[in-house]
Amino acid sequence: MDFLNSHILSITTFLPLLTALAVILSPSLGTARWVSLGGALVTFLASLHIWFYFDAQTPGLQFTEIHDWIPTFGIRYIMGVDGLNLLLIVLTTFLTPLILLSVWNIDEKKQKAFLALFMTLECGMLGSLVAFDLVFFYVFWEAMLIPMYFIIGIWGGKNRVYATTKFIIYTFFGSLLMLAAMIVLYVLHFQQSGVYTTNLLDLYGTTAPYNTQLWLFAAFALAFAIKVPMFPFHTWLPDAHTEAPTSGSVILAGVLLKLGTYGLLRFAIPLFPQATATFAPLIVALGVIGIIYGALNAWMQKDAKKMVAYSSVSHLGFVVIGSIAVVSGGAALSAEALTGAVYQQINHGISTGSLFFLVGVIYDRRHTRLLADFGGLAKVMPWFAIMLIVATLSSVGLPGTGGFVGEFLILLGTFMSNPLAGATASLGVLLGAVYMLTLCRKILFGPLDNEENKKLKDLTPREFAYLTPLAVLAVVMGVFPNLFLDKVKPSIENLANNFRNYRIVAEAPIATPYLLGEEHKEMGR
Repeated sequence: MDFLNSHILSITTFLPLLTALAVILSPSLGTARWVSLGGALVTFLASLHIWFYFDAQTPGLQFTEIHDWIPTFGIRYIMGVDGLNLLLIVLTTFLTPLILLSVWNIDEKKQKAFLALFMTLECGMLGSLVAFDLVFFYVFWEAMLIPMYFIIGIWGGKNRVYATTKFIIYTFFGSLLMLAAMIVLYVLHFQQSGVYTTNLLDLYGTTAPYNTQLWLFAAFALAFAIKVPMFPFHTWLPDAHTEAPTSGSVILAGVLLKLGTYGLLRFAIPLFPQATATFAPLIVALGVIGIIYGALNAWMQKDAKKMVAYSSVSHLGFVVIGSIAVVSGGAALSAEALTGAVYQQINHGISTGSLFFLVGVIYDRRHTRLLADFGGLAKVMPWFAIMLIVATLSSVGLPGTGGFVGEFLILLGTFMSNPLAGATASLGVLLGAVYMLTLCRKILFGPLDNEENKKLKDLTPREFAYLTPLAVLAVVMGVFPNLFLDKVKPSIENLANNFRNYRIVAEAPIATPYLLGEEHKEMGR
């Protein structure tokens, strides 16, 4: 057991990559399907090991792995897990086998390549979540772009080339800014300590003048804002979602976008607390604008998939304002809003992932996503209707679903820090109910007067298999939130409390003590 605990993060991260290799070497597509699904399920079981053996009372890193990688330049192989990334790790491994089930019946020559690329993408996402060395993180961060580029570019819609090009240009531009900031931080630490290191736990203690922090925070935050994407850097997302295959949209909404908000919590905020307090009002304002703008655009859409895509812009605006809501004159983070942001990341992955799956179900049957082409489907597809209603209610935050818990905590914390922002953001909840219930009404209810719709078959057993876990989890997260919140609370309180330990000084540098307990100081040596 000690050996397994000491290497469980490496096993969880790289097992999908080994699975991808096995898929490529598989003699047939049928074998490749079973190999990919088996590898995804074993990876999920490995993440459950992390979940069950994670000490909910410990705020710092657990299951840490540290090895020298390129010691000449202070680059190390460092992995760890705490409350900020635990839920995202499990969400990633939970969604992957469901996505593989959703593409099970696709029979084409390139399908083996798709399965291999998808498992490679899972490796990149997990690596980005557990890496605690800047170079190590950056390798995974960039590696994610390659399989996602091909998944959209090869299996996407008719405008897939435009969508993938826009996706790469936006995200790569942000990545270059972050890389430049990493290099500056690397040099600053050497100037102060005489030691070259890219160990994030060491860099948390690096000092920087206030003006320098502003520029460094801006570079990191912009990279993560593009990935979220936050208004006004969101324009690549509707195109990517619309042109991506259903599987690509699910993983994009479920996990990839969350890496932007995770990056804010892991890197930008604790590394540069003074700059965080300075930029917080602007970021909250942009987050609120994104909530309203995304909701209004979703309401106006005639394409069901575009409606769900714009809903992501709106919902992730809540996560952004929750991540950076500051109170007490900018000297403290709101623990309530932070908790809601972490929770809402998971709920959004569940509810929006389910919505993309369901849109894909009717698209496979009708080869159209226009709302005007549907109506009355509840009469011929009652189980589909139940799944869509559950996903919709979770998305709009009905009490008893996970969406309510996340949005309530975010709005509560935001009201405490900025009543105007909290009140304005709450309009997004109302607008969310309007456009999501419009989606349900136009698809499920009304007259069943289209002959093609009358012939539609309800959910197949395979579709039940990947939709039911999402519906069940949406309810469990709403009814038993402490099953999840108890795991993340100590880490969130640690981040919020250590944020109070700084003071804004125009010339003198400051240090950030976040996550530098004795066990983590030992890691940095």
